[in-house]
Amino acid sequence: MPDEKTCFVVMGFGEKTDYQTQRTLNLDKTYKGIIKPAVEQCGLKCIRADDIVHAGNIDKPMYEHLLDADLVIADLSTANPNAIYELGVRHALRPYTTIIMVENQFKFPFDLNHQLFRTYEHMGKGIDFEEVTRVKQILVTAINELVHQKPQPDSPVYEFLDIEQPRRGHAALAAMQEEEVDTTPVDGLAIGVLLESAQAAREAEDFVAARALFKKLHEMNKSDAYLAQQWALATYKCPQQDDAGKFAALIDAQKIVEGNLEPAETNDPETLGIWGAIHKRLWDLREQRTDLDTAVWAYERGYYLKRDYYNGINYAFMLNVRAQQQDDDDEKIADKVLAKRVRKEVLGLVDEAEKKLPRNADGEPEDAGEAYWVAATRLEALKGLGETDRLAIESEKLFAKAPETWMPGTTKDQLAKLEYLL
Repeated sequence: MPDEKTCFVVMGFGEKTDYQTQRTLNLDKTYKGIIKPAVEQCGLKCIRADDIVHAGNIDKPMYEHLLDADLVIADLSTANPNAIYELGVRHALRPYTTIIMVENQFKFPFDLNHQLFRTYEHMGKGIDFEEVTRVKQILVTAINELVHQKPQPDSPVYEFLDIEQPRRGHAALAAMQEEEVDTTPVDGLAIGVLLESAQAAREAEDFVAARALFKKLHEMNKSDAYLAQQWALATYKCPQQDDAGKFAALIDAQKIVEGNLEPAETNDPETLGIWGAIHKRLWDLREQRTDLDTAVWAYERGYYLKRDYYNGINYAFMLNVRAQQQDDDDEKIADKVLAKRVRKEVLGLVDEAEKKLPRNADGEPEDAGEAYWVAATRLEALKGLGETDRLAIESEKLFAKAPETWMPGTTKDQLAKLEYLL
């Protein structure tokens, strides 16, 4: 029986921010909904970097897959520098059987316009079902043409230079490196399994397990900001028995962010949102003005970079907190006016976010929890703007269909805090 053909997928995983468009895309939706099903439909084994079982440095098995894979699919969405670099390596190693995909708002960081791109439309948290079907069929056709028929050169290196393809296989790489390939699993698990377990623990709000798993993942791939972000988030959200425990967890999360994500210089809205959340909670515990100012700065920067409702509603809230602390009446008024202005913008952002929520055949949001928190943000904005009549109507509708019984209580607590500030 012939060896199974393989496809190596080059792309980021989890949620990644495209700094050129300020949108956050869940690349796992692309991989699991489009790429992997299309590859497997064509009879190939699909492998992404987080599926590679290894111990220690991932570079060697990654280069082996770039050389040996019968097909490479590179999704460059969000201008992920690792993906762009790995695509360049593939083009240097193989003259053909490489497919490039991009989200349709992708802006090229350098001249790649002579390359053939398969484009698709991403909605951020999900992808429309019709779009999934359309792009999957395009990929299936392309894969069958490239792998099962005589391929045409798609590497600019081999198109423009008269050179021979390098030797293929493990023997060629072994000749360049003395160390043998180490395929021992980390604790018996591949990265992909660990990542799915970590994300599942986070969704189930088992933050103790999520913290341990994301810490392990970060140790395996310290260059990935998403893993450090999730490790920090799970750390400060771990349940604690008292304020001393909460404070210690926040300081641990603060150290994770400072040590891995450069919060003072970053343009990553996700990092800024986490940085703001840490200092917002530190302010609640010790009421140090530096924590308050840092929280305001982080949410403000994240909001104006991403224009998202999460950073926006928290920015407005912290402006009201700071207004309460101001000694200067002009500064107090300025913070209140700005908070009101941001909340008006947030209402529009919430409307847009609801339109983009992935929905099932009945028109209901696929993720009821996400839909709830989007709508809860509207309630807080309405509260801050003093629209009491609309708030009462929206609250009744939202609380009646909350997917979890504890959710309305959390929302009511936040509205009560805001009422006290106002």
